[in-house]
Amino acid sequence: MEPRTSSNRSEERIERSKIPLQLNLRRGEVVEVRSEVEILGTLDGNGALDALPFMPEMLRYCGKRFRVFHRADKACDTIRRTGLNRRMTNTVYLEDLRCDGSGHGDCEAACLIFWKEAWLKRVREQGQGEETAASSDTKVLSSGDSVVWKATQVGGDAKSVTYSCQATRMIEASSDMSPGNPIQYLRDIRWGNAGVWEVLRALAIELYNRIQRWRRGGQYPYLCGRGGSQPSAGLNLQAGELVQVKSKDEIMETVNSALRNRNLTFDLEMLRYCGGTYPVLKRVDKIINEATGKMMKLPSDCIILDGVVCVGEYHGFCKRSIYPYWREIWLRRIEGVKGPGEGSSGA
Repeated sequence: MEPRTSSNRSEERIERSKIPLQLNLRRGEVVEVRSEVEILGTLDGNGALDALPFMPEMLRYCGKRFRVFHRADKACDTIRRTGLNRRMTNTVYLEDLRCDGSGHGDCEAACLIFWKEAWLKRVREQGQGEETAASSDTKVLSSGDSVVWKATQVGGDAKSVTYSCQATRMIEASSDMSPGNPIQYLRDIRWGNAGVWEVLRALAIELYNRIQRWRRGGQYPYLCGRGGSQPSAGLNLQAGELVQVKSKDEIMETVNSALRNRNLTFDLEMLRYCGGTYPVLKRVDKIINEATGKMMKLPSDCIILDGVVCVGEYHGFCKRSIYPYWREIWLRRIEGVKGPGEGSSGA
C-alpha cells in the first residue's frame, strides 16, 4: 500500500468538501445512496458522522435508489427512557429500510435505519429500489477490517460482547430538546412529518394532560391495568399466522397497574391497533439492550406484527417506527388463515 502523502490527504479533503452535509430532503423525494468510498470519506475514526454510525447492515443499499420516508429531525429517547424526544439534524429515514442485525450479533429488533443526508444524493428522475450502474470505486467498507465493521463492538469478550449501533449511540448523535419548543412542530408541518390538524390535536392532548397532572387526574388516553396474575397464552405463534389484537378492556385485564405483563409494557401507541387483524411478522428472541450494548435474551413470548409500528402519536411525532412487542395473551389467533403480508386495521 502506498504511504499517504500530504498530497493524498489534500485530495481527500477536497473530495469530502464536494459532498454536501445538508440536502433539506422532503418526504417522498427519490435519493440514491452514495458509493462505499464516498461514504467512507464522511466518517470519523469511529465509523460515524456526527456520532451516528454508518453500520455494515447499510452496505447493501449503496448505489441504490429509494424514497425518503420521513425526516428524522427528532427521535425518542429509548436509552434513558425519559419520554422526551431528542434533536437530530440532516438525517432522514428511507422507505422501510430496517437493520437486519447481521453486523450486530443477529439482533432481531429490526430498527428503522437513520441516514445522514451526506450519505445520499438527490435524484431528479423518478425511481425506487433501482440499482445504478456499478461504481468503479474500490469496495473498501465490505472488509471485516474496515472501520465500519470494527465499530460494531466496543468491548467485552467472546462471551459478553458490547455492541455499538445507531440505537446505542442515540444520545451522542442527538441533543436535548425542550418538549415545549413550538419550532419542532413547525418543522413537522414544513417537512410533511405531520399535518396541521395532527399537530393541533397533539398540542391539545398535551395541554389537557399537563392540567391533569397538576390536578393529579387521569391522563388521556386513559389506561388502567386491572390484572394481578399477568397470565400467558402459550399460542406459539409463528410468522405468517393471522391474529386479531384483543380489545383494550381485554388487555387491561392482563396487565398490572404499571401496564405490564411479565415486564413487557402495553404502550399508548399500541392502543390504535386494538381490534385490528394483522399477520405475525416474527417471534423475537434476542435484542441489543440500547442502554448497555449487551445482547439480551427475551425469556417470554415476544411477538411483532407486520405493519404494526409506533407512529409517535403520543410521543411528539417521533418517526422511528419502532415495532412494539406483543404478548401472546394480547392476541387472538384466527384459525386456518395465513396472513396476506400486510396488516388490515380494524381499529
